[in-house]
Amino acid sequence: MRKLLIGMLMVPGILLAQNPNAIKIIEQIDRNMASENRIMTAAMIVHGQREDRTMEMKTWSEGDKKSFTEYLSPARDKGTKMLKLDDQLWMFAPSADRIIQISGHMLRQSVMGSDLSYEDMMDDRKLTDIYNAVVIGPDILDGRNCWVLELRAKADDVAYFMLKMWIDQERNIPLKEEWYAKAGKLLKQTTLSEVKKIDGRWFPTKMVYKDMLRTGGGTEFIIKDIKFNTAIPESIFSKAALR
Repeated sequence: MRKLLIGMLMVPGILLAQNPNAIKIIEQIDRNMASENRIMTAAMIVHGQREDRTMEMKTWSEGDKKSFTEYLSPARDKGTKMLKLDDQLWMFAPSADRIIQISGHMLRQSVMGSDLSYEDMMDDRKLTDIYNAVVIGPDILDGRNCWVLELRAKADDVAYFMLKMWIDQERNIPLKEEWYAKAGKLLKQTTLSEVKKIDGRWFPTKMVYKDMLRTGGGTEFIIKDIKFNTAIPESIFSKAALR
C-alpha cells in the first residue's frame, strides 16, 4: 500500500517533467512566424450567409511596427490601401478619394466584411512580448502530435485576454488557435494548414478565421507567395504611398 501511494504521488511529477517549457515553445513559434520584414501576396475569401467574396492583396511588412497593404482585386476594391505605423492605421478608398484614420472603436470593426477586425490586423507583436504561457498537455490534431498551450495576457493593450493554441511538436507552428475574452467567452477561432518550408522555416500558408459572434462560414486567408527578409523601400511606409 505504501509503495502504491508513493507511486501515485510520483505520477504528477513525472507528467510535469515530460511537458516542455512553454516559453521555449513560443520563442520557437516566434522564430518561425515572425521576421524582420516580409512581402506577401494573398487571397482572402469571405464566406457570407448568401455569397462568397474573394479579394487579392499584396502586403509589405517591417517587423511589427510597419505594414502597407494594397488590394489588387476585385475591381470594386482595387486600389484600396492600408498603412500601419506603430499604433496608427490609415486607409485610402479610391471610391471616396480620401484618406481616413481608423482609431478607437472603429478598430474593432470588420476588415472588408471578413471575420478579421482592424485590431486583429494591427497586432503583429511577438507572443513572448504580450503573453505568459503554460503547457496544458499533449494532444493529436489532424494526425499531428501537438502541445496545447494556454496563454494569458501580461499587457493591457491586447484584444484577447487568453489564447489556447495547438502547437505542432515537430514543426513549432500553431495548427489551431482559440481567442477568448477576459470573462472566458470564446470570441474567435483559427485553423492553420498547408504548412510549407519557406526560407528554412515552417510556415502555414492557409488560415481559416471564424468570428464566433457572427454568422457566416468564416474567412479563408491563402498565401500565394511570401518572401522573408527582403529589402523594402522606406517610401512604401508613408502616407504619400496611399495615393
